[in-house]
Amino acid sequence: MGNYLNTTAVCDTYNRECRSPYFVDKTLLLEQLITRVETSTNYICITRPRRFGKSVMANMIASFFSCACNAEYIFDQLKIAKSDSYKDHIGRYDVIFISLNELPRKCRSYEQYIERIENRLIKDLKEAYPKAGIQEDDAVWDAFSAVYNSYDSKRFVFILDEWDFIFHRDFVTQKDREEYIDFLSNLLKGKAYVSLAYMTGILPIAKYSSGSELNMFLEYTMVSEEMYGDYFGFTEAEVDELYERFLTNQKDPRVTRGGLRLWYDGYHTKQGERVYNPRSVVAALTNNNLGNYWTSSGPYDEIFYYIEQNTAQVREDLVKMISDIPVEANVCEYAASSMNLTTRDEILSAMVVYGFLSFEKGCVQIPNKELMDRFRDMLIKEPTLGYVHQLARQSARMLKATLENDTKVMVEILEFAHNTEVPLLNYSNETDLTAVVNLVYLAARDTYRVEREDKSGIGYVDFIFYPETDHTADGIILELKVNDTPKKALQQIRDRKYVLRFEGKLGERPKYTGRVIGVGIGYDKGTKKHACKVEVLRDRM
Repeated sequence: MGNYLNTTAVCDTYNRECRSPYFVDKTLLLEQLITRVETSTNYICITRPRRFGKSVMANMIASFFSCACNAEYIFDQLKIAKSDSYKDHIGRYDVIFISLNELPRKCRSYEQYIERIENRLIKDLKEAYPKAGIQEDDAVWDAFSAVYNSYDSKRFVFILDEWDFIFHRDFVTQKDREEYIDFLSNLLKGKAYVSLAYMTGILPIAKYSSGSELNMFLEYTMVSEEMYGDYFGFTEAEVDELYERFLTNQKDPRVTRGGLRLWYDGYHTKQGERVYNPRSVVAALTNNNLGNYWTSSGPYDEIFYYIEQNTAQVREDLVKMISDIPVEANVCEYAASSMNLTTRDEILSAMVVYGFLSFEKGCVQIPNKELMDRFRDMLIKEPTLGYVHQLARQSARMLKATLENDTKVMVEILEFAHNTEVPLLNYSNETDLTAVVNLVYLAARDTYRVEREDKSGIGYVDFIFYPETDHTADGIILELKVNDTPKKALQQIRDRKYVLRFEGKLGERPKYTGRVIGVGIGYDKGTKKHACKVEVLRDRM
């Protein structure tokens, strides 16, 4: 078959996906798409962050509808096979599938990019439909119209993957972007030959299509629309199932179910369901190791690109979010399309669209450890972040002083934090102090799993540092007090038996065998002074 017309490559690709030990069956999306075919709602655009399963789903859709794939051997085993409409639609359509992230060799201009697409489409149509009389210099939409008129109203299913890819190329100008939108509009809008148009990408289309060019598309984003929400990303139940497979497959499982939640959970659909980053979950289970899989494909510089647009407005937000404190924001996903982000809400909106932040109930936050690690790297490495960078740089020294019971240095660093021009540090409540303490212990995240407000014994504790890279290292329990003493904080740690978190289950050897250190930090609002006290709660085992 052709390059774009009825290609069988999509079927081969999707079949390999299905054979993966950690494949998740999301074929019921097809049941919903079937109802859109040849209706007035047959233009669909679904946007999600990178590596959230968009291309997998595009391959699935093309494989199902294409008359060239003969894909019953795949789909007969999947959920869609039980649908009443299954047999009536599988393999019944001519499909145009274009991965718009493919560039010509040595591509240096938009003209080269779009000419490759146009030429391949014309070539495919000429070969498949010779009676249409298509000429080499015909516009692509005229060629499709000729096929429609010459071949008994021939219609097509269009699958366009990564529609916004070209916007991120350095050689693309604003004029090019406008011409590209016009190309998509001329190809698809109001055309009788379109049975279904399905488009995916990261950026919403509405911003670029400011007029009516692409207003026929119904857009489904993670933030604004409930429909299709559970088909992109893995749900809690799906990860549970994958983890059971993992335990069966692995003789020596090193990944815990809680670890998957800590590292890769934290996103939310419009209806409030939690979803995991699918690429990272599959990579962690395949490699039997928790790590930075999604973010490793784009360094922390990618995050900083958005923040550096206006560091002054987002510094305080960064401090709060690093402390797991949600930040109120007016998220407008279309703002992400702007090449000139200036306001706080524009910056945070763009970071939601790209998956760096999650959004729920009017607030944004860092979704999981995978992203938290990248934000930490940014804070430590970027001096343009001012006082936030300075405090983060002190964090390794703060951890060392804590482990060595050097309360003089600990107080010195806390005083340094307080004396910076930080609007956040009003210390009006323990939340303010929590944010700062979390920042000055940022380096601990390299070797510790840091949890806040952890349920322990008979109460709650502000911070627990679990030594995950070396279980023989010291664990830390940290309690904060405003207008009270560090001695009182330590007494609370003892009274509420927080140390039990390090003891393990009855009859089992504790996972963490190093010392457990209690840390009390107090701040007196009258004297504006900090005080620290450190003591060993449990000796090395």
